[in-house]
This record gives sequence, C-alpha cells and structure tokens, in this order.
Amino acid sequence: MENERSRNTNELVGKIVRIFLKGKTWCANFQLHGQQKRTSLHTSSKKEARRRALLLEADILRGDLKPECKSSLVGSTIESYQAYLKTERRAQKTLVKYDKVLDRVDDLANRLHRKTMAGIDLQFIDAYRKERTDSGAAPKTVYNETMIIRQLVNFAKSRRLVVNDPLAGLRLREPSPSPQPCWTPDEVDQILGEASQPNQAAYTILADTGLRIGELKHLTWDDVDYGNNVLHIRAKDGWRPKTGDQRTVPMSPRVRSLIEKLPHQSMWVLTAPASAKYPLGDHQISERRLLVALKGIVKKLGLRGHLHTFRHAFISRALTSGIPEAVVRAWVGHVDPDVIRLYTHIADADSQAAMRRLNASSDT
Repeated sequence: MENERSRNTNELVGKIVRIFLKGKTWCANFQLHGQQKRTSLHTSSKKEARRRALLLEADILRGDLKPECKSSLVGSTIESYQAYLKTERRAQKTLVKYDKVLDRVDDLANRLHRKTMAGIDLQFIDAYRKERTDSGAAPKTVYNETMIIRQLVNFAKSRRLVVNDPLAGLRLREPSPSPQPCWTPDEVDQILGEASQPNQAAYTILADTGLRIGELKHLTWDDVDYGNNVLHIRAKDGWRPKTGDQRTVPMSPRVRSLIEKLPHQSMWVLTAPASAKYPLGDHQISERRLLVALKGIVKKLGLRGHLHTFRHAFISRALTSGIPEAVVRAWVGHVDPDVIRLYTHIADADSQAAMRRLNASSDT
C-alpha cells in the first residue's frame, strides 16, 4: 500500500525531472550543475505538474535554467519596478495607484513569508484577492490590482529576477463594467447654476467638452486654438493624456466665450484662487477641491455623481443628439466599446419616451 502511494506521488517525467507531491502542491526534483534542486511547480494538478516539469526539463537541457539571483527578493524587485515606472514617465496619478498596490504586495509577502518573487504565485494571488474583497474593494478594483501584480512578475521575468513564471496559468475574467451615474442636460445646468467661480468655469468646460479632469488641469494657453476653434489635448512635461491619445476637441460657444474672458495669470488656462502658499493665484486647479465642492452641490440637488460624471453626461448627450459614435470617440479619446454602451442609457430612455409619445398621438 505504501509503495503504491509513493508511486502516485513521486514520478519521473521525461529523463531527468521527477515530480513529487508536497502537501497539496506538486514539486520538481532534478540535478542542476551537479547539485540536487527542488522547486515548486505551483499547481495541485498532477496533469499540469507533468506539463510544467517537461517545460522545466527543456530549459535545463538547453542550458537556459539558472539559479535565482539574490535581487529577486520581493522588496528589491518592487523598488526596481517603481524606479522603472518613473523612468518611463508614468503619470503621477498612476505612480500613486501602483505604489499603494505594491505596498500591499510587500506587506502580504512578509506576512506569508514569501521572500522571493517565486513566492508571488497563484496561491499568493488568491490570498491577495481574498483580502481585498473582504476589505470591500469592488470587483473591478480587485481585477485591476491583480493585473498590476501580473505586470510586476512580468518585469521580474524580463530582468531575469525569477527563473520560472510563478503566475503561469493565471486566468482572470474581467468584471463587466457597472452602470455609472449620468446627468441629463437639465441636471448639468442645475449644477452649474449652484456652482461659484472658479469652480463653475471648470465644471462648464468639463460638461461641454467631455475632457477628463487631468486633461483640464493640464490645459495651457498654447492648447487653445481660436483660429480652428478647438482645444488641443496633448502631453506636457511630467504628464500625458490617459492612453497617450493626442486629440482636438471643438469649443462650444459657451466654452469659447468663457475662455476668452479668463485672465492670463500663468501658462494654465484654469488656475486656483490665490492663497498664502500661492499668492499670485497662478497655480493649477485642485482636483480634490473641485470634487469636494461638487459633492456638496449634488447632495443638495439630490443627485449622484462625481467629476467624471460630466464626461459621462457629455457622451450621452452627444449620442442622444445623433452625433455618430466615431465622432464622439474622436472628441473624447479612448472609450472601451463595452463602456460606451453604458453611456447610452439616457439615449435609450429618450428613445422609449419618443415611442410613447408617438403611440399616444396615434391613439387620439
């Protein structure tokens, strides 16, 4: 009985690699440079263990397999990846988001005693996702953070900081985008009516152009093209538009009139009020202050939404007005096809209302 059990949990795969079961995880045993080596195959499936063992043997026979270098410690790899992201000039907002996720990875790795990148495996991912889900993080957030960990491992692989891919076989289904709050044109006008300057100017441009808040914040006077009646959305030192898309957005009469009346206090089109720190009032607008003021307004009006809802409302209004989807995309930049369908729910509601009016007139 004991010999039969040993055969079931210890098997020679190929010519030089033997697999064995350690707890519920399959591992590989082999000779490398005259030394006996053991490594986890990061799977509980014997069939998958055999497949990975054959790939491992192929690496050994080609001479591709090398011992893990000391720099593959989780902490040092994270530091190297963060330095790489800065070198790639990722947006500050992106760097902050990545830093939060990588800090959680480092903390969990310490608690689970996963010292090297080889320990950032599928079981680690399961533990990370469970902790984030238990903390109340949305499915989309958990998915995006898992993809950041996948990118960290890919970076380690590209720098030879890990021998094998510890996340081999990772399969995740992206959650469906959830419906977002969206304001009607009347609701947008109510919000603008409640806003005070300079917030009202910012909200108006967001409402009439579909710009992202970061694009508005980095809009300079050089980007205002009165001759062609457009705003140029393009990269600046230390910042670039989301997905890197450079585009032009037509100015509505309301936006053009507003911008023409703004004072030229600095290179930025919109500036925050003067303060003790910035007595000239020539510094960029604050996204946080704009959001805090907006939350107070929508609460007073009994609405839901945030700064990005101006973009949702613009896209919905454009589609409702019959603007072709391709033109809307050219104006607002990258929009995922699944996401843009969510923006059409007001158009669908208007369509249903029009049908009801048509039926009502035919009944009379």
